[in-house]
Amino acid sequence: MLAKIHSYVMMGIDAMLCEVEVDVASRGLARTIMVGLPQTAVKESIERVHRAVVNSGFPYPQHALSINLAPADVKKEAASLDLPLAIGLLRASNSIQTDRHRQFIVAGELALDGRVRKIKGALSMALLAKQRKLHGVILPEENCREAAVVEDIEVYPVSTLSQAVSFLNELLPLEPYALDGQPYEASRLTPTLDFADVRGQEAVKRAITVACAGSHNLLMVGPPGTGKTMLAQRIPGILPPLGRNESLQTTRIYSALGLLPEGIALLDQRPVRTPHHSATAQALIGGGSVPRPGEVSLAHNGVLFLDELPEFSRYVLETLRQPLESGEVTIARVHGSIRFPARFMLVAAMNPTASGYAPDNPKARDRYLAKLSGPLLDRIDIHVEVPAVTYRELTGKRAGTDSATMAGQVQAARQIQRQRFGDTVTNASMDSKQLKQHCELSDSCLLMMKQAMDELGLSARAYDKVRRVARTIADLEGADTIAEHHIAEAVQYRLLDRKF
Repeated sequence: MLAKIHSYVMMGIDAMLCEVEVDVASRGLARTIMVGLPQTAVKESIERVHRAVVNSGFPYPQHALSINLAPADVKKEAASLDLPLAIGLLRASNSIQTDRHRQFIVAGELALDGRVRKIKGALSMALLAKQRKLHGVILPEENCREAAVVEDIEVYPVSTLSQAVSFLNELLPLEPYALDGQPYEASRLTPTLDFADVRGQEAVKRAITVACAGSHNLLMVGPPGTGKTMLAQRIPGILPPLGRNESLQTTRIYSALGLLPEGIALLDQRPVRTPHHSATAQALIGGGSVPRPGEVSLAHNGVLFLDELPEFSRYVLETLRQPLESGEVTIARVHGSIRFPARFMLVAAMNPTASGYAPDNPKARDRYLAKLSGPLLDRIDIHVEVPAVTYRELTGKRAGTDSATMAGQVQAARQIQRQRFGDTVTNASMDSKQLKQHCELSDSCLLMMKQAMDELGLSARAYDKVRRVARTIADLEGADTIAEHHIAEAVQYRLLDRKF
């Protein structure tokens, strides 16, 4: 008898429908043939399924068993196909006597005693079920919260193979899982750090406020011990929380990699990724024989912090140029290409020289800065110097600007941008048409820009970056038009163009 079960395989962060076909012969020697490009984890599933079926009290077929995983030209490498394989086998051998399974996408890894273990990509699985207009999904209990955030899909969590079989045989009524209250809970896992803890550096805090208000890329340059890392650690606390669509996009990436925190349905805080400078291009951008997202995609809608920027490999840094420009990463392979979202705010920190301190000889500084290419620096909107903190600032009792004040300013500026562009565009991501429309300069501003370009040798891209930053500074003031002092402040943030 032939049985067909709906399951899925992951293609990057997207789920693709996979049909598991199981045919049990009525005669012949007991042997199993599996086709459809099964990889090692799937080939090994036959033994797991065999023992799980027997240990759950169901008969295992004693004749020839043929399994096909369609589409046949896509590699199958996930242990999540265990449960659909077992259900297909039991349906083909009449241990399951209904066709109720046709309404669902089924996935789960089986233990030898029949327990159903956690899988990756449950959120993408639920989105696929909605797209295919199926009734719902059957999946492990540990994944039910993340799948339940998808509306109009019923989520049936199961903890054992026996429970799944009883449900499909209509012997065990199961209620679809419903989220108990607000699904946004990830923010409770990490305490928020306050900018008030950072002594001095008020000019740098201003630059950070501008960067966060418009989602501009930021580079901080200064000697060791000036607070660059402390400042970067506090940036998430002033960024606006993720919206519903942003949260779904970001959570889907973490779900596909199995990195979603236990019991969390949706991420509500913007992610912050801090890869070490020894990271490879594949770790940062993504890749592999079966492409997986890298750090830039895990930072989607959030912050990518690169400390000691020049210590990263030159080749690795150059791979950042595409995602910084387009907001996505394209991984090309022989069988096709996969796109991963990667729209993030880059925050980087570096010392002025390899020794960490400003040298008497400018050549040492220039050699260190030469590790960073001009095209990469062009894509960073704001370069700001982080000077050494004075003793008076360190011991003073006067508190500096705190996170609440900075967050309020950022929220107000972001609200202006939402009214101007909608939810998906910030000042940093304006296209050329929007830039022309919303960053029109007066004659006096144009004259100031001409002087800046002549003196600093700004590129055309840097010219556009200055206008975007000036637009954000105007938004922080609630100004409708860009004024000269907005341009002046934005030009000051091109520190490395001025070869400080």
